[in-house]
Amino acid sequence: MTYNIGVIKGDGIGPEIVTEAVKVLDAIGAKFGHQFNYTQILMGGCSIDATGEPLTDEAIAAAKASDAVLMGSIGGNTSTSPWYKLPADKRPEAGLLKLRKSLNLFANLRPAYLYEELKEACPLRDDIIGEGFDMMIMRELTGGLYFGERSTKEENGQLVARDSLTYSETEIRRIAKRGFDIAMKRRKKVTSVDKANVLDSSRLWRKIVEEVAADYPEVTYEHMLVDNCAMQLVKDPGQFDVILTENMFGDILSDEASMVTGSIGMLSSASLNDTKFGLYEPSGGSAPDIAGKGIANPIATILSAAMMLRYSFDLDAEADAIEAAVKQVLKDGYRTIDIMPRDGSNVKQVGTVDMGTLIAERL
Repeated sequence: MTYNIGVIKGDGIGPEIVTEAVKVLDAIGAKFGHQFNYTQILMGGCSIDATGEPLTDEAIAAAKASDAVLMGSIGGNTSTSPWYKLPADKRPEAGLLKLRKSLNLFANLRPAYLYEELKEACPLRDDIIGEGFDMMIMRELTGGLYFGERSTKEENGQLVARDSLTYSETEIRRIAKRGFDIAMKRRKKVTSVDKANVLDSSRLWRKIVEEVAADYPEVTYEHMLVDNCAMQLVKDPGQFDVILTENMFGDILSDEASMVTGSIGMLSSASLNDTKFGLYEPSGGSAPDIAGKGIANPIATILSAAMMLRYSFDLDAEADAIEAAVKQVLKDGYRTIDIMPRDGSNVKQVGTVDMGTLIAERL
């Protein structure tokens, strides 16, 4: 089979980690008899430098013409980069928001899984970790506060900023259905996270989730306030299966969950629309402070490529092979610097390129 993949290498460590993911995809192609064709797409700071825009119409068209998009990381140092002296709609992250909206990528999947070999990197005590944890955070991605109307105006002699948080019944229902569908393939439990004791949008969220839940009698579900969920993630992460939540809450909680695993460099991400199309990217940022040093962890991007095979191309065996190869490399004792144990015993530190090569070889 032939698959056309749009590739956004992005900024910072993005080009380094995406290159390793492509290396692994090519190894999969050779092993399973697939052809992956890649189209390079500019987005983020590199696009600003080249075109003056964080995302051009031509880039959006190229993404839409692809079967799926694999992305690295975008942005730079917000304190020193000239990109952040630009108006908000011209900054790197504006390109990502525009791409999500243009491609109708309303469902973000962020798995948080603790590898047995990386328990040492987990900041939680052993009695909290227990038998480990394996959760999926399902985040609504194209509505809420990040996409609401906003303004900054002078009123009564002082600047006043406003951001509006809006959700429609349709937006809530479609992400809830996707969350319950994912739960049916996992341990059949949904934790819907909101702030219904304060926000009208959360009260509507809770109402619609309950209506959707009625169609999934095999799935147990619960409501949890976002502040409690933040506490529970560090108190008892093993209780969660699928966490279903809105855009801003999901942004915060998924980063918290990623660090509970020990390193954000291990966690993949998928953003899906209502077809098989998806955007696949690592959960971490562009890490400009280590860009070009060859020490960035490519595993999250490689696992994102595995998610692409699974969710967009229905290549489950190929996705399984990548995930097994990652586990084997960790079992064999290879680590990038961010997941090195405290004493460094019985493991070998490797760089970005070597980690990608090791995973590809184990396919």
